[in-house]
Amino acid sequence: MINVVVVEDNNTIREGLKILIDAADGFSCKGVYSECESMISEIINLKPDVLLIDLILPGISGIEGIKLVKSLLPELSIVVLTVYSENDYIFDALCAGASGYITKNTPQSKLLYAIQEVYEGGTPMSSNIARKVISLFQQKGITNNSSGDKIVNLNQREKEILNKLVEGNSVKAIADSLLINVDTLRLDFKNIYHKLHIYSKAENTL
Repeated sequence: MINVVVVEDNNTIREGLKILIDAADGFSCKGVYSECESMISEIINLKPDVLLIDLILPGISGIEGIKLVKSLLPELSIVVLTVYSENDYIFDALCAGASGYITKNTPQSKLLYAIQEVYEGGTPMSSNIARKVISLFQQKGITNNSSGDKIVNLNQREKEILNKLVEGNSVKAIADSLLINVDTLRLDFKNIYHKLHIYSKAENTL
């Protein structure tokens, strides 16, 4: 059973997600919230497997909520629930610790699949997010000390993976082209996200 907590301020969407999750075989909605404050105070007791969270919320933002939840439950898988126009927010959320994102117009079957994929260790990333990641690591240098040493960098395969994503290739197509299995590719995605998290933490200290 995949236990899910939802944070979404739109009443219709929030209740619709609860009904969808509870009705699906192998899924259970453990709690729904319209804001982060209540969710954060209760999430440890709820023990969810996946947190599905909007970014534009009253009070604490979704991005700050992700950071706070990660400080309480570092291993929790977090999926951003957003709309197409919020790409910059999505990127910040990934740096904060989200494992992937889905959009509010995603078909129900794909929404459930995305939750399951994250639960199983997947890290969904779309072409527009991949493009932003490439841009970030192409900057003159990501530094965090007085000597200007680089603290993170992408290896050749990680760059190739991101470029293939930008070109619109599916995860399976990328794995096939690199002659690796999907599980190995998932590890590569995790490494990319890990480097983003390192960058985000370093940026906050500059």
